[in-house]
Amino acid sequence: MDMDSGRGDGSGPSATDGHDWPTTDVELLKRAWRNEKAAPEILKYEVDLIRRVTELTAYVQETVDELMENGVDPLNVSLMEMDLERTLFLVKSYLRIRLQKIEKYMFQIQRSADLWNRLSRKEQNFAKRFKAVYVLCAEDMEKHLEQSVLSKLPDRYKSHLRQSITSEEDDMVPEPQLDTYVFCRSKSFLGSFQLDERQLDILDLILSRRLNFNIFGEGEPIDLEANELYGIRYRSIKPLIESGQMDLV
Repeated sequence: MDMDSGRGDGSGPSATDGHDWPTTDVELLKRAWRNEKAAPEILKYEVDLIRRVTELTAYVQETVDELMENGVDPLNVSLMEMDLERTLFLVKSYLRIRLQKIEKYMFQIQRSADLWNRLSRKEQNFAKRFKAVYVLCAEDMEKHLEQSVLSKLPDRYKSHLRQSITSEEDDMVPEPQLDTYVFCRSKSFLGSFQLDERQLDILDLILSRRLNFNIFGEGEPIDLEANELYGIRYRSIKPLIESGQMDLV
């Protein structure tokens, strides 16, 4: 049994667009893994996809066990096991990447309802427990900093979360760098797209394996062609990633 034969949700683009977009659950898992790995912020948890893939891997594992008991060709069984292990690796890697982001951006995630709702229930429980442990450690660390460093600084610089007393937010708390450049591919022709007017965006368009540099000024619209690879600031195409119109690579 081929793991890639698992059925997807049927919502992918048709084959007429000239590109083989993910249709099986395993391919959709690869896509979710790539997006999560490349995105600077945590994305929405793929709850239905992970549930289906988990059920599929459990079924394949049972099938492998039965085939081994029945003395089926070891080579075929070995190939099935390899497919199974690759899929399990993707699931574990996907979840591990998300946990690393939760640990790194814990404070920002917990104070944003939008980011908090992107987590699964288990991830939310993990975030709560991790914060509880962190707070206990932070209290000891704050005492140490107070005694060794902060007590010797002017009052306005004594916070371990803010750069100065005039800061309105905890500006020393790690946050995702949404202006990071990422590579992405459009699934279809998206027409004219307005870049973030606050930035000067440089798009790297790869065509026929040749790298062409296209420079666009502030607020200048561009045409996003189907199946072409772009290098662009994540913030500019964030809505397109969230809506599934573009994929990170």
